[in-house]
Amino acid sequence: MRVKTARNRSAQSTRWLARQLNDPYVKKAKAEGYRSRAAYKLIELDERFSFLKGAKRVVDLGIAPGGWSQVVGRVCPKARIVGIDLLPTDPIENVIIAQMDFMDDAAPDWLIEQLDGQADLVLSDMAANTVGHQQTDHLRTMGLVEAAVDFAIQVLKPGGAFVAKSLAGGSDSELVQVLKRNFTSVKHAKPPASRSGSSEWYVVAQGFKGQEG
Repeated sequence: MRVKTARNRSAQSTRWLARQLNDPYVKKAKAEGYRSRAAYKLIELDERFSFLKGAKRVVDLGIAPGGWSQVVGRVCPKARIVGIDLLPTDPIENVIIAQMDFMDDAAPDWLIEQLDGQADLVLSDMAANTVGHQQTDHLRTMGLVEAAVDFAIQVLKPGGAFVAKSLAGGSDSELVQVLKRNFTSVKHAKPPASRSGSSEWYVVAQGFKGQEG
């Protein structure tokens, strides 16, 4: 489907709109009731690594617009799901949501209180707002990922899993080393739903060793 360039629309936004209209994942998400195409990234990762099965307590960092929590809710209907995002997120049935910056000092305590027990799974689809400078954008997003890892190590129960969006780049090796010290399995994956031109990939860490690990 071709999109005409409207008078007030930039060429970049026209390309984005054309990509959305022609994206089979966008169409599938609409048909299946998911809020975003990102839902299929989690579905595809779980098909490969099976981290959702049996999860009773799940944290969703960067929950907006809610596609990942929708997937968790469908796979694990009895799970306690707690999500946080800087952006507003429309309510999702059986999901506890706060509009809050994860880097706020109060955020981890709020998440732990709402979780009411150790987590089986910590998910992070967080990415920093871009400023247009590639190295800066990379470092800011990787800073969020590192903070998510620190949080996961605090709240996961032994055997738990951590799944996060990462970016290809130099600082990633340090992140992997931290994960390997704390998890028995650490893998990288780029699910088919992740656009080929994107630098994003996902890290899947399973078998949390516990805080003594």
